Parts: sequence; C-alpha cells; structure tokens
Amino acid sequence: MGGSMKASIRKKVLERDQYCYHCGEFNDLVIHHRRNRGMGGSKLLDRYECLLAVCPLYNGLMESDAGVAVAARGWGHKLGSWEDFDKPVFDSVKFIWYVLDSNGGKKEINVEGYI
Repeated sequence: MGGSMKASIRKKVLERDQYCYHCGEFNDLVIHHRRNRGMGGSKLLDRYECLLAVCPLYNGLMESDAGVAVAARGWGHKLGSWEDFDKPVFDSVKFIWYVLDSNGGKKEINVEGYI
C-alpha cells in the first residue's frame, strides 16, 4: 500500500471497515489488497471492492503463512488472479458475509445461494 494510495480511498475503506474482519482489532488497521498487486504495485487494484481493512498481524500472516492464506481465500479476504471482486468477504467477528461494492460500500448477503 505505502503512500501511493489516494487518501480519499483509504479514508472511505477505513470508514466501511472499522475493525479487522479476522480478529476484530480496530487500532492501527492497514489496507489490504484482496488481489495482490504484484511487482510494481498496480494502482488499478486500488478499487473499493479489492480493498479490506485488517490488522497488521493478519495482513502479514496472509502473505507469510500458507495455512492462513488458504483460510483467507476461503473467506474472500484474498483473491486469486482469476477470481472476481464480487466474491463475498466473511466478517468473522459478526459472522456475516458481505459483498463489497465499487462505491466503497458493502451489502450483507446470504451465502447459501452463492457458494
């Protein structure tokens, strides 16, 4: 993420995601790209439906621990390059699935018909 993301995008994501969807931490959140930007860090992925606020610990574990990465993919916190941004994300604090939208919002969904 670094300083390259627009402050307005960062602000809106932090307003939408007021705590880490994994553990509930609400201090010092970082913006995580659900789909990796890859080398060079394409700003094309600085889209609301690709961004999720998480705690620094979880952010690091998604990148360094294969088991955490697998779970994160199942919860929609990480996306493969082939996956659409409309894949829902799981809020493990409230036990709710959401679809993130392109305007910086989120909509609660029933995943039974989705998955």
